[in-house]
Formats: sequence, structure tokens, C-alpha cells
Amino acid sequence: MRRFWTIVALLSLVLLAVNAPAPVMAKGDQPAGDDPELVIFTSYPSQVIGIDENVSITLKLRTGTTPQVVHLEMQQIPEGWTATFRGGGKIIRSVYVEPEKDASVTLKLEPPTNVVAGTYRFVVLAQGEETTAELPLELTVQEKLPPRLTFEVELPTLKGKPSSTFRYNATLKNEGDEELTVNLLASAPPGFTVTFKLTGQEVTSLPLEANESKRLTIEVRPYVDVPADAYPITVHAQGGEAEASLSLTAEVTGEPSLTVTAPDGRLSGRAYAGEETPLKVIVRNTGSAPARAVELSATEPSGWSVKFEPKQIDEIPAGEQVEVTARIRPAEKAVAGDYMVTVRARPKESTSASADFRITVLTSTLWGVVGIALIAVAVGVVAVAVLRFGRR
Repeated sequence: MRRFWTIVALLSLVLLAVNAPAPVMAKGDQPAGDDPELVIFTSYPSQVIGIDENVSITLKLRTGTTPQVVHLEMQQIPEGWTATFRGGGKIIRSVYVEPEKDASVTLKLEPPTNVVAGTYRFVVLAQGEETTAELPLELTVQEKLPPRLTFEVELPTLKGKPSSTFRYNATLKNEGDEELTVNLLASAPPGFTVTFKLTGQEVTSLPLEANESKRLTIEVRPYVDVPADAYPITVHAQGGEAEASLSLTAEVTGEPSLTVTAPDGRLSGRAYAGEETPLKVIVRNTGSAPARAVELSATEPSGWSVKFEPKQIDEIPAGEQVEVTARIRPAEKAVAGDYMVTVRARPKESTSASADFRITVLTSTLWGVVGIALIAVAVGVVAVAVLRFGRR
């Protein structure tokens, strides 16, 4: 019985040795360890291309310890296709392969003019001096995606003052299979300018590769006198037959605009040294929104004082005006002449306005009367002296 099982075990070992898988080798390769050996490979043996699109595949050849000349040919190629091996800028038929140094060859495959969508298989044959190697390739031909652009914006509606710059962040994408040169256009109401910026640089067109997207900044600037309203802006992107557009809205809010003047338009007045003199001032709002909490102030010569009635205006509606009294008191020892007083009006949420008033300082009439009296007394004294002493 023990002899029987011994015989069965020996037969099993023999069967396992017979059925053991041989090492995978290219057609005609020598067994592992033999010299020379040849290997041909590529990083992307299976690719997807569009109809009428040529493809170039980089092939790598590797040999063992012995250098050799390797001839290249197509063992399998679909009908109508053209294959060309290129190296060093020329069409080649063979390549010299050194040990431990891969040789590179470019295989260019061109489809026929009437190629249809589908999967096509190729086999490259590399023939060395004593061995061969094969490389199967596969190309899937499909219809190209038609040219298509998409335009997206983060915030299509922005709000700001007439002096603001409305900046929209947008993304433009080429969803087709071909590179496009995209022109950028804008349609805006009168009183607006539109510019496009890419990475901070102003552009009117830009290239987009297949399936590439780029971020743009769209800047919309209104003129200062644009009235408050919501303004539509349309942005167009056009590349060949592909088009895309964006609908934007710029909501221009009102902004006050103040001017400081006088009732008759003459920015001048008179005052006496050391005396308070009223001066009428007009604060007018020519903007498109109410001016609120308008504070009045002045810049006057040294020793002067300027007080306003009222000191602050609660609100000046758009298109209206308010009269203010500025009480000006020149310095006590102010010399007669012209002086400059700057009157300023500053609203709470806008820029201030100012005007320069020329104030002519006069001396007091009392001092004039005193002066005349003194002169008269002096003349009288002289006359009496002449009469008295003249007779002698």
C-alpha cells in the first residue's frame, strides 16, 4: 500500500511539471536568461481620437547585453490606414538599440478619409538579429464634440454708486475637442464702459484649448452722472461657430453731490473788524440721492470766528437746496482789506464740497467819526492860534 501512494505522488509531480505555464514572451523571443532579448513598449497603448485626427505614438525599444539593429514594420494595420515610423526628423525602417539605453521611435498613424467611428487594432513588429517582439495597439475613433462655449458668473447682479466699478468674476470654458480663439464683446447702455481682464491684464480675446477653462474679471464703469437705476449688460464670447453669453445687472444707487454757493452766485461779502456779520450760504444737492447729516464747517484767518445757523442739516433731498447763515466775526485788530474764508459742507456718506468766499474787512464808522472830530479839533486849534497871534 505504501508503494502505491509513493507511485501516485511521483506521477502527480510529473504532471505538475508538464502543465506549468511558460514565461510570457513576444513572438520569437528567447527564453529568459538567453541573450539577446528584445522588448518594445509604449506608455499609452490604447487611445481615443477624433475622426480625421492623426495620432503619434512614442515607441520604446530595449535590448539585453548585446547591441543590435532592430527593423520595424506593421504586422497588423486596418485597411486604408497609413503607418510611418519616424526618428531624428526622418522616416526610418530600423533603429540601433544599445544595451541599458532605450531607443525612441515615433509611430504616426493616419486614418483614411472615410474612416468611421469604431475601435481599430494594430500590431507593431520589431525584428532583431536573433529575436522578435510584438506590440499590440488600439485606437478608438469617435465623433468630435462640436465647438461649444459655456460662460458662468458668480454674482450676476451687483450694486454700487455712480462712482463705483462693478467687478464680475466669470468662468469661460471650451467644452469642445478643438482649440478656440475666443473674442470678447459687451453690449451696455449709454454711459457705461466694459473691460475684460485676465490675470490682471486687459484683453479683448484669448485662446482656449479643448476642455480648458479660464477665469475672467468683467469690469463695468458707469459715468458719474448716470442716474440711479438697474442697468442690463450683456457679455458675449465668440470662438468660431461657438458662442456663449452672460446677462449682468448693474444696480446704480443714488449718490448725493453737493455744491456750496451764495444766493446771488457772488462768493463775496463785507464785514467790520471785531463785529459779527451774517453771510447767506446756499448748500445745493445736485446728485441723485438725498444728502444726510450734512455738517458745516469753515477755515478762516487767524483770530476770526465763523458760526453756522444751523450747524448741521438733517437732509437735503436730491435736486433741492438749503440756505444757511454763516456769522463771520473778523479779528478785533484786523486790517482793512480782503480775506479768504472757506465754507465746507460734508454729508455723512459722501464726499464734501467747499467754496472760498472773499470777505472785505472795513474799519468801524465810530473810529471814522472820532478821526474826523480829532481832525476838526486840530484845525480849530490852529485857526485860533493864527487869529490870536497873527494880529501881533
